[in-house]
Amino acid sequence: MILKVDNLHVSYGKIAAVKGVSINIGQGEIVALIGPNGAGKSTLLKTIVGLLRPAEGEIVRRPAGAIAYLPQQAEIERDFPISVIDTVLLGHWRRVGWRSGINAAMRETALGAIAAVGLQGLEQRPVGSLSVGQFQRMLFARMMVQDAPLILLDEPFAAIDSSTTSDLLALVGRWHGEGRTVIAVLHDLAQVHEYFPETLLLAREGVGWGATDAVLTPGNLLRVRDLLDPWTAAALTRERVGA
Repeated sequence: MILKVDNLHVSYGKIAAVKGVSINIGQGEIVALIGPNGAGKSTLLKTIVGLLRPAEGEIVRRPAGAIAYLPQQAEIERDFPISVIDTVLLGHWRRVGWRSGINAAMRETALGAIAAVGLQGLEQRPVGSLSVGQFQRMLFARMMVQDAPLILLDEPFAAIDSSTTSDLLALVGRWHGEGRTVIAVLHDLAQVHEYFPETLLLAREGVGWGATDAVLTPGNLLRVRDLLDPWTAAALTRERVGA
């Protein structure tokens, strides 16, 4: 077990965002987190990371603190004057901190990660000049450098081109082969069926958890409709039919 969430409740004021969610995820599992807007997906990830405090329940991570977290692109500042290489080097932060410097081996690791995501030659490029796809590749390179056993991705393939999506999905497969655990918020159900063997279907509370084909059933999707308001239920229905 690398992550256990037990009866988790998270609220924003009087509004319940996550209600009674329980999951137990083992090392090396690749998990899709599915649900329409307002289902609590980002809230759940932020609570696992420690950015939000639960109202009730417990989160156990083993080892504690070893998480690589990628928020939605809209939450990331892209105008900060920093280069690609310096951004990727920040992946060493947990091991280096304020007092130690970056050594040659750490720099080589960062350069290798940049090459692995297809950005070789752009090491000195300011991050603000990157395309959306290039920016996401850079963030995946930083996560490679973090070398964490648990990786959380919030809509990692939103608004990026198909070639970049394919390359980054291949990297997720590589992490799986290395025994890392990946949890990703996704909206493309065909993508989930093809690449993510485990799924948590969320509608503020857990609707289904386990093997993807067993979770993404018509019955569970109808239950989402009953749990959420009509607008969010309609959004999930559109995703299901590929609209």
